[in-house]
Amino acid sequence: MGDEELDDYESTLELALVQEYKAVVGMFHYAVETDRRFYLANDVAVDVRATTPAMLEVTLTDAWVWDMYRAARFVPSVRVLTFRDVNIERLPKEDLQP
Repeated sequence: MGDEELDDYESTLELALVQEYKAVVGMFHYAVETDRRFYLANDVAVDVRATTPAMLEVTLTDAWVWDMYRAARFVPSVRVLTFRDVNIERLPKEDLQP
């Protein structure tokens, strides 16, 4: 597979992922961004596991994972351990309705 074919393949995957995101975002309450992934979830819990340096355990329930290479993006739960920033936003329902 050449470079151009690979670029076309990845562009097609990314477009499908964006379309899927738009279709499912209204089903979720939270958007969660870590240094490695972006998630949509219906429940989020954060626990500080260590303070120096700060290590966070983020548990997501009923989640969707932004990853164009995953076969299944809907997962029942996700556990993230990180020393980095985590951004959690409550999604405004009125802005997400088509």
